[in-house]
Amino acid sequence: MSPRRLDSRSDEDDVRQRPGKHGSRPRTRTRPAHGDAVPGLVVAVDRGRMTVRVEGPEGAPVDITTMRARELGKHGVVVGDRVRVVGDTTGRTDSLARIVVIEERTTSLRRTADDTDPTERIVVANADLLVVVTAVTDPEPAFGFLDRCLVAAYAGGLEPLLCLTKTDLASPQPLLDRYAGLGLDAVAISRELPLDDLLERLDSRISVLVGQSGVGKSTLVNRLVPDAFRATGDVSKIGKGRHTSSSVVLFDLPAAGMVIDTPGIRSFGLAHVTADDVLAAFDEIAEAAVDCPPLCGHTAADPGCALDAWAATGPPARHEQLAALRVLLGAVGQVGPGY
Repeated sequence: MSPRRLDSRSDEDDVRQRPGKHGSRPRTRTRPAHGDAVPGLVVAVDRGRMTVRVEGPEGAPVDITTMRARELGKHGVVVGDRVRVVGDTTGRTDSLARIVVIEERTTSLRRTADDTDPTERIVVANADLLVVVTAVTDPEPAFGFLDRCLVAAYAGGLEPLLCLTKTDLASPQPLLDRYAGLGLDAVAISRELPLDDLLERLDSRISVLVGQSGVGKSTLVNRLVPDAFRATGDVSKIGKGRHTSSSVVLFDLPAAGMVIDTPGIRSFGLAHVTADDVLAAFDEIAEAAVDCPPLCGHTAADPGCALDAWAATGPPARHEQLAALRVLLGAVGQVGPGY
């Protein structure tokens, strides 16, 4: 097939002719202004329908059912997106509005299907905190999964927080030691202890909860949001009453702040992440890595890595920080279910 030829009189990117039996007028890529569009926050996504929270007629928040406007093309909409909608925004039963604008994302929690799939999938947008929930025992911590979660947080611009459950059964110290050099915040909880320390960290923020099966994440969500199951049904009214335990859903905390539950996430493919994406979250280390040779993976096995000299010429804490960072860098590019 020969390449298309364009001249100054025709630009296929601007005008496309659609063949048809009766013909049609040219379609342009000019987008309508939508000056009357209403700002909103996506709180649930289910089978092509999005629940968006907007300001209602009397100033109170209203959750409305929306669809994506055709003019957005292939741009996907995820929970946490800040959008603008047009149409019926009253929230009346059977009403339907359209999302016409997706605002620029400040952060994004991304993953790929596996480490060989280059296609990124944005799970959540505009969150502040990634709460990685893990049990200290029963089940034993899945270190590979934890490393990948932290990599995804740093690469996506989220602040990570380790939430250690079942601390009444075993000590959290081995987990804390593993990441000590990163200055990673952590909170230990159990069924017998109140959640004050965790709630303090979640206050007035949008937080994403991730965790593997059996670590107590669902129990934690129900403690944080006592009416979570009822809210799941209400928020996901577009799901026609089915239980949405496999859907990403946003809940309001009783005081201030929001939590996003992601029960569908079982692993993080990191095909879209490079070692430099992780280093970018650590200003001092990223500056030192400028002197690394091209394509350096910044691991102990990379000859000429400038981070070794950076650690050797500084205080002992640098060695701990580099060691912890290299634990995470080991997750970048690893392949297989064990990681």
